[in-house]
Amino acid sequence: MLLSDAPFDPWAWLGQFEKTLPPGKAGACAAFVGSLRDFNDGEEVQEMFLEHYPGMTERELEKLLTEARRRWPLLDARIVHRVGRVQPGETLVLAAAWSTHRGPACDACRFLIEELKRRAPLWKRESLSGASQRWVSGNSDGYAAV
Repeated sequence: MLLSDAPFDPWAWLGQFEKTLPPGKAGACAAFVGSLRDFNDGEEVQEMFLEHYPGMTERELEKLLTEARRRWPLLDARIVHRVGRVQPGETLVLAAAWSTHRGPACDACRFLIEELKRRAPLWKRESLSGASQRWVSGNSDGYAAV
Protein backbone atom coordinates (compact mmCIF):
# COMPACT_ATOMS: atom_id res chain seq x y z
CA MET A 1 0.00 0.00 0.00
CA LEU A 2 1.29 3.40 -0.85
CA LEU A 3 0.18 7.01 -1.00
CA SER A 4 1.92 9.04 -3.68
CA ASP A 5 2.04 12.78 -4.21
CA ALA A 6 3.66 12.27 -7.63
CA PRO A 7 2.31 10.73 -10.84
CA PHE A 8 3.00 7.02 -11.23
CA ASP A 9 2.70 4.49 -14.04
CA PRO A 10 0.36 1.76 -12.77
CA TRP A 11 1.47 -0.76 -15.39
CA ALA A 12 5.16 -0.33 -14.57
CA TRP A 13 4.32 -0.52 -10.86
CA LEU A 14 2.42 -3.81 -11.39
CA GLY A 15 5.30 -5.26 -13.40
CA GLN A 16 7.83 -4.35 -10.72
CA PHE A 17 5.70 -5.73 -7.90
CA GLU A 18 5.01 -9.01 -9.72
CA LYS A 19 8.76 -9.67 -9.73
CA THR A 20 8.57 -9.98 -5.92
CA LEU A 21 6.00 -12.80 -6.03
CA PRO A 22 7.09 -16.45 -6.02
CA PRO A 23 7.66 -17.54 -9.64
CA GLY A 24 4.89 -19.68 -11.09
CA LYS A 25 2.44 -19.21 -8.20
CA ALA A 26 0.28 -16.31 -9.44
CA GLY A 27 -2.16 -17.66 -11.97
CA ALA A 28 -4.12 -14.40 -11.94
CA CYS A 29 -3.74 -10.71 -11.28
CA ALA A 30 -6.80 -8.51 -11.25
CA ALA A 31 -6.14 -4.79 -11.32
CA PHE A 32 -8.25 -1.67 -11.31
CA VAL A 33 -6.72 1.59 -12.51
CA GLY A 34 -8.70 4.79 -12.00
CA SER A 35 -7.74 8.07 -13.68
CA LEU A 36 -8.94 11.64 -13.22
CA ARG A 37 -11.55 12.62 -15.81
CA ASP A 38 -11.66 16.15 -17.20
CA PHE A 39 -15.36 16.38 -16.32
CA ASN A 40 -17.64 15.61 -13.37
CA ASP A 41 -21.29 16.36 -12.73
CA GLY A 42 -21.61 18.39 -15.93
CA GLU A 43 -18.58 20.62 -15.22
CA GLU A 44 -15.11 20.75 -16.76
CA VAL A 45 -12.46 19.71 -14.23
CA GLN A 46 -9.08 21.47 -14.50
CA GLU A 47 -7.42 19.58 -11.63
CA MET A 48 -8.18 17.84 -8.36
CA PHE A 49 -6.52 18.18 -4.98
CA LEU A 50 -6.78 15.12 -2.73
CA GLU A 51 -6.33 15.77 0.97
CA HIS A 52 -5.76 13.00 3.46
CA TYR A 53 -5.11 12.57 7.14
CA PRO A 54 -1.55 11.19 7.39
CA GLY A 55 -1.51 7.98 9.36
CA MET A 56 -5.27 7.55 9.39
CA THR A 57 -5.55 7.11 5.63
CA GLU A 58 -2.75 4.54 5.52
CA ARG A 59 -4.28 2.60 8.43
CA GLU A 60 -7.67 2.43 6.72
CA LEU A 61 -6.14 1.23 3.45
CA GLU A 62 -4.14 -1.39 5.36
CA LYS A 63 -7.37 -2.59 7.02
CA LEU A 64 -8.90 -3.08 3.56
CA LEU A 65 -5.89 -5.09 2.40
CA THR A 66 -5.95 -7.21 5.55
CA GLU A 67 -9.66 -7.89 5.11
CA ALA A 68 -9.20 -8.89 1.46
CA ARG A 69 -6.33 -11.24 2.38
CA ARG A 70 -8.52 -12.82 5.05
CA ARG A 71 -11.59 -13.25 2.80
CA TRP A 72 -9.87 -14.64 -0.31
CA PRO A 73 -6.92 -16.99 -0.92
CA LEU A 74 -4.55 -14.31 -2.19
CA LEU A 75 -0.84 -14.35 -2.78
CA ASP A 76 -0.89 -10.61 -2.18
CA ALA A 77 -2.88 -7.41 -2.68
CA ARG A 78 -1.81 -3.79 -3.05
CA ILE A 79 -3.25 -0.29 -3.25
CA VAL A 80 -1.50 2.80 -4.57
CA HIS A 81 -3.42 6.08 -4.28
CA ARG A 82 -2.53 9.63 -5.27
CA VAL A 83 -2.73 12.54 -2.88
CA GLY A 84 -2.09 16.22 -3.56
CA ARG A 85 -2.54 17.80 -7.01
CA VAL A 86 -3.74 15.55 -9.82
CA GLN A 87 -4.23 16.55 -13.45
CA PRO A 88 -6.87 15.08 -15.81
CA GLY A 89 -5.59 11.88 -17.37
CA GLU A 90 -3.26 11.06 -14.46
CA THR A 91 -3.74 7.87 -12.50
CA LEU A 92 -5.59 8.37 -9.21
CA VAL A 93 -5.65 4.83 -7.88
CA LEU A 94 -4.40 1.31 -8.48
CA ALA A 95 -5.94 -1.64 -6.66
CA ALA A 96 -4.57 -5.10 -7.44
CA ALA A 97 -4.91 -8.64 -6.16
CA TRP A 98 -2.92 -11.77 -7.04
CA SER A 99 -4.13 -15.32 -6.58
CA THR A 100 -3.68 -18.76 -8.06
CA HIS A 101 -7.04 -18.39 -9.85
CA ARG A 102 -8.99 -15.52 -11.42
CA GLY A 103 -12.12 -15.73 -9.22
CA PRO A 104 -10.50 -14.73 -5.93
CA ALA A 105 -8.27 -12.15 -7.66
CA CYS A 106 -11.23 -10.47 -9.38
CA ASP A 107 -13.46 -10.57 -6.31
CA ALA A 108 -10.77 -9.16 -4.03
CA CYS A 109 -9.86 -6.40 -6.48
CA ARG A 110 -13.50 -5.33 -6.78
CA PHE A 111 -13.85 -5.34 -3.00
CA LEU A 112 -10.72 -3.21 -2.59
CA ILE A 113 -11.77 -0.44 -4.96
CA GLU A 114 -15.41 -0.31 -3.86
CA GLU A 115 -14.56 -0.27 -0.15
CA LEU A 116 -11.72 2.22 -0.69
CA LYS A 117 -14.20 4.60 -2.33
CA ARG A 118 -16.58 4.12 0.60
CA ARG A 119 -14.22 4.05 3.60
CA ALA A 120 -10.88 5.74 2.88
CA PRO A 121 -10.42 9.15 4.54
CA LEU A 122 -9.64 11.11 1.38
CA TRP A 123 -11.17 14.49 0.55
CA LYS A 124 -11.36 15.73 -3.04
CA ARG A 125 -11.47 19.36 -4.13
CA GLU A 126 -12.04 19.98 -7.83
CA SER A 127 -10.80 23.08 -9.63
CA LEU A 128 -13.32 23.90 -12.35
CA SER A 129 -13.26 26.14 -15.38
CA GLY A 130 -13.70 29.80 -14.44
CA ALA A 131 -11.46 29.48 -11.35
CA SER A 132 -14.26 28.03 -9.17
CA GLN A 133 -13.71 25.12 -6.81
CA ARG A 134 -15.92 22.56 -5.14
CA TRP A 135 -15.57 19.67 -2.76
CA VAL A 136 -16.67 16.30 -4.10
CA SER A 137 -19.39 15.31 -1.67
CA GLY A 138 -19.63 11.60 -2.45
CA ASN A 139 -18.39 8.79 -4.60
CA SER A 140 -20.32 7.32 -7.46
CA ASP A 141 -21.75 3.83 -7.13
CA GLY A 142 -19.40 1.49 -8.95
CA TYR A 143 -22.32 -0.79 -9.80
CA ALA A 144 -24.70 1.91 -11.10
CA ALA A 145 -25.64 1.90 -14.75
CA VAL A 146 -24.17 4.80 -16.70
